[in-house]
Amino acid sequence: MRRDPGGANLAALRGHNAALVLDLLRTAGREGISRLELAERTGLTPQAVSKITARLRAGGLVAEAGRRASTGGKPRTVLRLVPTAAYAVGVHLDRDELTLALTDLTGAPLAVRRRPLALADGPPPVLAAVTDGVRALLAEALPKVPDGGRKPPDPARAETPDPAAPAPAAPAASGPALAISGPPPSGPVAPGLVLGVGVAMPGPLDHRLGVPGRVTGAPAWEGCAVRDVLEARLGLPVALDKDTNAAALGLAVRPGAPRSFAYVHLGTGLGAGLVVGGAPLRGGRTGAGELGHQTVQLDGPPCGCGARGCLEVLCLAAVARGELPEAARILGTGAANLVRLLDIDRVLLGGRVVLGAPEVFAGGVRAVLAGLRLPTPVEVAAAPDAVALGAAQLVLAPFFGRVPPTGSSEDRITGP
Repeated sequence: MRRDPGGANLAALRGHNAALVLDLLRTAGREGISRLELAERTGLTPQAVSKITARLRAGGLVAEAGRRASTGGKPRTVLRLVPTAAYAVGVHLDRDELTLALTDLTGAPLAVRRRPLALADGPPPVLAAVTDGVRALLAEALPKVPDGGRKPPDPARAETPDPAAPAPAAPAASGPALAISGPPPSGPVAPGLVLGVGVAMPGPLDHRLGVPGRVTGAPAWEGCAVRDVLEARLGLPVALDKDTNAAALGLAVRPGAPRSFAYVHLGTGLGAGLVVGGAPLRGGRTGAGELGHQTVQLDGPPCGCGARGCLEVLCLAAVARGELPEAARILGTGAANLVRLLDIDRVLLGGRVVLGAPEVFAGGVRAVLAGLRLPTPVEVAAAPDAVALGAAQLVLAPFFGRVPPTGSSEDRITGP
């Protein structure tokens, strides 16, 4: 099947075409892909593909991976993406915990660190912890990156990358030590460039401006210029989005992901990330997916958002009572509403509460949908750090042309 070319052989689309090629190299994995296959799947001419791949090779983003037998003529040279050519950092700001993830260019996790944190303490101490945590993670895992790798490579001009911008000194991290989650890196990560930092936190927020709204339980964040503050402190591009949107994006870029799905997250809060037509559905004001604040009981208990009977307050109350089957039933009601509204292909469940009892929640949500004669499959997204890794995709996905730039910060991330 031919990939929708999306661009022509015009100088103005040079960067876009390079992103198309890069994304196919990303999905090809270790096996790689030939120039002829790239031309067939992008709709670009073989000459255009050769020029693009030459620039990418010169910039260290792409390397030859051997030869593959051809049906006629000489064997084809296979190309593959170089995962260590660049890196991204994902930050998950939860209500009670900070999680930091370093990934390579493919989005594979190289290191994950976490520490306790109270989002309700407000921006000054929390953003200081994020700044220290990111600096400490990069200092530990990327000690050999020249000048800290502060400028992202440009896929369209990879043969002449911009000089690295000066990086701020990395002080020792303050507060509780970051705990290691999962296998640590086998050694210092190879030299490369840090594309940027993706930050995911509870909504509401405006992802275009990089500013949170009135976060339930943490009202001090309203109007804080999170993105701009972190960019100034870290010297790196920063993208900000809701935690559920980040997790959904991370799931959407995986090979074989469904074209439309809802990621329903139950942890310290309840929300949903929506993907329709293979792209995140945020809405004009990043308001899409506020599943937790659907009113399902008109005279129900008050919610921190100011309403009564919200799905979130009812579901979390059931969890607090230890009534997980009831919490699953309530969650299933919200999932059913999403299925009916959007006719999505799949419901994916995640978040620490779901991962603590995956069979209970998956079975409970399936039972609600089945009772309403909704055949939509329900699965558990088992990745424990789905939000942090998805936050890294806020940086990586634009680089590969998977989502359009949405603000000045992401414009700097994408390069082309």
